[in-house]
Amino acid sequence: MVIELQTDLLSAARRAHQRRDWRASYEAFELASRQAPLRTDDLDAFAFAAWRLGHIKESSRAAERVFAELTRTDPAAAAMKANELALAWLVRGDLNIGQGWMNRARRLLAGTDETAAHGYLTYLEAAVAAITHDVDGLRARVGAMRELSARLDVPAVTALSLIAAGVEAILQARTAEGYALFDEAILPLVADQVPIEWAGDIYCMVLHHCHKLADLPRMRTWTQSMEQWCGLSGSVPYGGVCDVHRLQVRAATDDYRGLEDRLSRASRALEEVNSWAAAEGYYQLGEVRRLRGDFDGAATAFEQARTLGMDPQPGAALLACRRGDRQGAWTAIRVALAGRDRLTRVRLLRAAVEISLSRDALDEAERYCAELEADAAAFQTPGFRGWAAHARGAVLVRAQQFGRALEALQVALTEYRTQQSRYETAEVYEWMALAHRGLGHADAAAADAATADAIYAQLGVEPAGICGAPSPGGLTRREREVLTLIAAGATNRQVAQQLHLSEKTVSRHLANIYAKAGVSSRTAAVAWARDNAVLP
Repeated sequence: MVIELQTDLLSAARRAHQRRDWRASYEAFELASRQAPLRTDDLDAFAFAAWRLGHIKESSRAAERVFAELTRTDPAAAAMKANELALAWLVRGDLNIGQGWMNRARRLLAGTDETAAHGYLTYLEAAVAAITHDVDGLRARVGAMRELSARLDVPAVTALSLIAAGVEAILQARTAEGYALFDEAILPLVADQVPIEWAGDIYCMVLHHCHKLADLPRMRTWTQSMEQWCGLSGSVPYGGVCDVHRLQVRAATDDYRGLEDRLSRASRALEEVNSWAAAEGYYQLGEVRRLRGDFDGAATAFEQARTLGMDPQPGAALLACRRGDRQGAWTAIRVALAGRDRLTRVRLLRAAVEISLSRDALDEAERYCAELEADAAAFQTPGFRGWAAHARGAVLVRAQQFGRALEALQVALTEYRTQQSRYETAEVYEWMALAHRGLGHADAAAADAATADAIYAQLGVEPAGICGAPSPGGLTRREREVLTLIAAGATNRQVAQQLHLSEKTVSRHLANIYAKAGVSSRTAAVAWARDNAVLP
């Protein structure tokens, strides 16, 4: 009776696995395993289904048992299983354990005829080289993969070879070549010729580098492609990764009030599944909170990203600057810039210009701005070109070269429209308002400021202002707006309606105002504001 029951369960599990119904497959295999130990191939399928459903630890334990059994019966298959386990640990952010499994695969493959397993292992070596910024090691692995893929003629190995070559090209500022390689690599994925876990890693690699390049048009295209693939593959872990990348893209255009909770949930769900994606999600959450004026919440999110292995820069440095800690911001950004590869430095340079300007260090700002312009010319992405023109415009405004500043800022606007980067667009309008005011064009300055404020209101964020600039009473611009309406007799609900905020956000702003003013009531806060000339 027990044997018949297990046989029926195994038949159901295998059929479900064949049609990619991972939940039915997992549940049937799990019930069958209670009757008697699973065969190696069934245990492998069970591990596969468990991973698709996000049961990462259970999947890893089962896969390790499969590896142990294969080492006795099929060393070549054991080597491939070691590659898969290495990938799983690398994705979870543990380089040491990942490389330990790579060593096992390497030992099993030593002296054997060349197979696809050699190609997968070489790809993992290339991925580790990219993660650890070993440019020479990455170049060597790319060359080896190119030769391997030509000899083996295995579509999956060819796709992985193209991805590794694309990453190497991008890191060397050969952006167009890198994009072309990425586009070619997608073809075997579309043809379903790449195993799911490796296909998912390809998408993650591409989206990660598109994000680093600040190329939102390409990131939107690739995110849509990954979303379609996630739907077809039925993979819960990669579905979570899709969510994070989707929200990164939407941070350019969407109302931030709706993004905060979604980013928090997506990041938390990925912590034990894909620490790289989880860290990126927490970093984006920190940026959303920083721009909304929730400085304590931003600091918490940045620390969560740091715990998962990501240095939360430049967000943490810009947060310090917004809090008025210019020295701390300057130290943080200089430490972050030290020893970074050229591509990673670009995002930091943009913040370095802003922080230098907050310190009135114009020569320092000019030096960082010139480096940013050179990198934008080399990498040639719309995001980098927008950042460079934005930085140049800001430096020129501070140098009181207002006419030239407006020319640069117009270039930034054009690039940001291509990107659909609304927050950066609002920042540019603020700098244009300063430039027009410097030229004596009061009406144009007022129009620019109003445009910036309208965008900020639509996004539900704090107006940017000048990083580190002193504010009356230490209040942010949004806190002053809230207090002004409170002084006029508005209720929290009325304030929320007029400023397009939630009542919860208004309450948080009031709590911040009370803390800064050292008071505990609305009446006392209004009296403090009038005594300290905080209200307009």
